[in-house]
Amino acid sequence: MTKFEFPRFPTRHGYMSEKIQRDYITAAIAKKVLPPDAHRLPQIVSLTAANDVSKPIQFWQLYSVLGQDRIVNIVADFYERVFADEAWFTSVFARVGGVDHHINTQAAMWIDVMGGGPYYHGAEFRLNFHHTHNAIQLMNDKGAERWSKLMLETLDATAKHMTDDPRVRPSINTFLTHFMGKYAQEFAFENRSVFGETNPAIKRKINFLKMTTEAIEELSETELVEALEERGVDVSKYLGKDDLVNKALML
Repeated sequence: MTKFEFPRFPTRHGYMSEKIQRDYITAAIAKKVLPPDAHRLPQIVSLTAANDVSKPIQFWQLYSVLGQDRIVNIVADFYERVFADEAWFTSVFARVGGVDHHINTQAAMWIDVMGGGPYYHGAEFRLNFHHTHNAIQLMNDKGAERWSKLMLETLDATAKHMTDDPRVRPSINTFLTHFMGKYAQEFAFENRSVFGETNPAIKRKINFLKMTTEAIEELSETELVEALEERGVDVSKYLGKDDLVNKALML
């Protein structure tokens, strides 16, 4: 098994990384992808990817694995495809600047969000301004579909830049899916999150022996059932949350 020693590259928060991290964690908790206490779990909020391959890489930890050059190479592949595409799509980008301009600005945003430090000046204000002014012609179903198609081609073609860590691609997919969902909601177009497998859900580790009675009582019925089943308890014998709580307190 490959052993990892992260960080391979030094990390720090950027102009928008902390807010994006908070927003994603809040949304992921609501979707039960992350546990309720995710904001306080070091393995999740850290900018350094875990060396344990069983733990997913959060997208703000990607810089610790990839560094600047690999991120720039992935972004460059995408914009080379953009500028080789049909005129209705390419022209929107060309009005803002050439391919090098877009590579530099998009890579700066990726690096900033992925834990590489303060690269994307203007943060979300700048990003929002770009989409509501420069790119507004493509913030619709047709534009999102073409953007996603080209990005999917890029991800498949740039696997060599994602290292030998199998968690990198799902992490990038998670990053793109999060932002695509955000834009789909803001601009009322169909969510084109077709990038592939995203990070698996992280379940809350529940140890009844280290919990107070009050903490156990605050668990949801689903959390109680799952935690008891992990300990080999036949939960079919217990009807309702009160019975489950009492069983947990007996362990």
